[in-house]
Amino acid sequence: MDRDVIIACDFSSKEALYGFLGKFGDIKPFLKVGMELFYKEGPGMVRELKEKGYKIFLDLKLHDIPNTVYRAMKNLASLGVDITNVHAAGGTEMMRYAKRGLEEGARGNLPLLISVTQLTSISEEILRKELLIGASLADTVKAYAQNTKEAGLDGCVCSPLEAPIIAGLGLLSVTPGIRMEGDGKNDQKRVTTPAMARELGSAYIVVGRSITGAADPAEAYTRCMKEFIG
Repeated sequence: MDRDVIIACDFSSKEALYGFLGKFGDIKPFLKVGMELFYKEGPGMVRELKEKGYKIFLDLKLHDIPNTVYRAMKNLASLGVDITNVHAAGGTEMMRYAKRGLEEGARGNLPLLISVTQLTSISEEILRKELLIGASLADTVKAYAQNTKEAGLDGCVCSPLEAPIIAGLGLLSVTPGIRMEGDGKNDQKRVTTPAMARELGSAYIVVGRSITGAADPAEAYTRCMKEFIG
């Protein structure tokens, strides 16, 4: 299985992002572009990054009625990103429509399409008391992953702790909630180190503040790659 480290580029502007990337020299890491940056800079920035040779995980977590997600995904597909996603909570039909939109809109290679099972900020308590879901977190993740497979998607975003569940279904796992040894958890509840994520079977890990907040981001990224890929 191919593995890679994806840097969560949670910056407020393109200028901030490019200032960060300038610290990497000739290294072109896999980048996650999320809502904050995409809504500020738009699709033009994504096209620009692709032209510069970066792999992109476009993390917008689409979640709407099937036809709306289909049309949105068809538009996003033209950006040529490498991975994109939807919320599994939207249901199997919505995920199928998302895949169809991606297939119809893609130019060249088809991006991987993955679902978000449960955010890494969700705990058992939040699941029960706020979302009113009586099943356990593990059972909920597994059910959403089974729906993801049924819809024909490639994998799931999940906690590294749930990667074995995803792998057992024959799906790729893309796992945020990664912290280097000694780093704080911040607003995430279910976290592991890169080495633990490798042992648990993660295909991709998404690393944010442990790299973006480091004094030497390129060194932190290289260390993370060695720990995760070996």
